[in-house]
Amino acid sequence: MDRIIRAIDKQGLVKMAVITSRDMTERARQIHRSLPVVTAALGRTMAAVSMMGNAMKEEGASLTVRINGGGPAGTIIAVSDEAGNVRAYVQEPAVDLPLKANGKLDVGGAVGRDGLLSVIRDMGFGEPVRGSTQLVSGEIAEDFARYFVESEQIPTVCALGVLVDRDQSVLAAGGYIAQLMPGADDALIDRLEANVQAAGPVTSLLRAGTPESIVEKVLDGMEPAIVENDEVTYRCYCSREKVAEALTGLSDRDLAEMEQAGETVEVKCRFCDSVYRFTPGEIAKMRRK
Repeated sequence: MDRIIRAIDKQGLVKMAVITSRDMTERARQIHRSLPVVTAALGRTMAAVSMMGNAMKEEGASLTVRINGGGPAGTIIAVSDEAGNVRAYVQEPAVDLPLKANGKLDVGGAVGRDGLLSVIRDMGFGEPVRGSTQLVSGEIAEDFARYFVESEQIPTVCALGVLVDRDQSVLAAGGYIAQLMPGADDALIDRLEANVQAAGPVTSLLRAGTPESIVEKVLDGMEPAIVENDEVTYRCYCSREKVAEALTGLSDRDLAEMEQAGETVEVKCRFCDSVYRFTPGEIAKMRRK
């Protein structure tokens, strides 16, 4: 089971979230039948969005992130509930690119760099809060770090990774977000930067240890305490009732055309590939509502 843990240093000046998200990333890969570089882009995005959503806590809240950098993968959308359960969609899952010179997947090449990372926070009441930032690299982690600094004025370290096996399944996925609170001095900032550098690649941390061990490495010397430990999963909230409600919102003309075609209407959820079917008779009843 995937997990998110949250920790804070003894002084209350550095807060950190760590996620292991192998299962949700593998589920997304299976749903969308994505190739490795897109699986990595999806997995990195879902890990960040899950940690951000999990921080909201307000019942019924949701967080939506949209990334489009003009690359061949097209638009990536990920949505988290207040617990950190997440679902995701990618426009072009079958993108295949050569590895970079260092042997890593070229996520930035698949996502692109000419576009925006957009965030919508919906607390379930009032107007949703929207923010966005220009993409830095398309590698996802750097882009989220920039979003936090520019849109929320929070100095942030973000590390995200997905390790794909030879059979294209997901071996490991997850990452962490560490943020500095007001009052953090230069010495603390330098310590955090040194710890991050010493900790090394996040995929190596995910394969070698636990979320707790990642906290220990990144917040080494800061006496961190674990304050939360939550299970998260890939979860879509679609249902036949919700799809029917959406169809009812179509114009009477559109519904009439569907009914007169005399064929069963199929609607596929883009987040989980569930298919909902409605007969001409059911479409006719929607017109009379």
